[in-house]
Amino acid sequence: MVEENQTVISQFLLLGLPIPTEHQNLFYSLFLAMYLITVLGNLLIIILIQLDSHLHTPMYSLLSNLSFSDLCFSSVTMPKLLQNMQSQVPSIPYAGCLAQMYFFLFFADLESFLLVAMAYDRYVAICFPLHYTSIMSPKLCVGLVVFSWVLTTFHAMLHTLLMARLSFCEDNVIPHFFCDMSALLKLSCSDTHVNELVIFITGGLILVIPFVLIVVSYARIVSSILKVPSARGIRKAFSTCGSHLSVVSLFYGTVIGLYLCPSANNSTLKETVMGMMYTVVTPMLNPFIYSLRNRDMKGALFRVLCKKKILFCL
Repeated sequence: MVEENQTVISQFLLLGLPIPTEHQNLFYSLFLAMYLITVLGNLLIIILIQLDSHLHTPMYSLLSNLSFSDLCFSSVTMPKLLQNMQSQVPSIPYAGCLAQMYFFLFFADLESFLLVAMAYDRYVAICFPLHYTSIMSPKLCVGLVVFSWVLTTFHAMLHTLLMARLSFCEDNVIPHFFCDMSALLKLSCSDTHVNELVIFITGGLILVIPFVLIVVSYARIVSSILKVPSARGIRKAFSTCGSHLSVVSLFYGTVIGLYLCPSANNSTLKETVMGMMYTVVTPMLNPFIYSLRNRDMKGALFRVLCKKKILFCL
């Protein structure tokens, strides 16, 4: 007899993406390019912020942490996906699966809190410009980052420990490209009501509340700008909030729809597509939306290149 809490299987099989065999190489090249863009774009942001003293401000300090989170978040799933696309047996060990789930939750949660901190930073900068320096002090920025790291550590560990107590008896095929929490719950032959309840309760803290805070912050920003009715003010409001909110909506919309809805309502294809959106697309877009379109970042890149004598500068 096998004890109830004993894990029988030693590895899982990741089915990956529903891609026809003749298109495997094409999609492999596409995903590899997207991953390289994500890594290089976020690394460039981190390096520029560290090297250029003009960017040693609260906003760019938070942006540097967000870029690090995006880089790690994408690296949790993409290398394994690329490896499995070239493998005949796309397997992952049981311990490796739990580790992947832990770091996936950790960096997803960290991005959620950092997006809130960045929204608050923009709110203070636009609505209270004269008090920005005193409100967004270095001490507050460090406190926000440390709080984010500590809370996400405990949250990710909670779900990982709850998952580790479950049994997986016969079916070890995960219809996903990574060890997604909802996919693992469907495979378990144990009672998963506690896991699902914790997901629903903590989801309000980690996902819904931060999303509401971000929306409220940008709504106050738009309201403050539109108090001076002009075409320029409207353009400024759109440029400040439009692109940011589009990425925020993409990230939070897919995550909330996937993890806060009953698992039975989500098809395998839907979960896979939604997973690709917030694990691959969003980390790739963030460097372009938050920084590479920013004049300060372009100026920093020019100054760094000139300082290293890579370009001939006047």
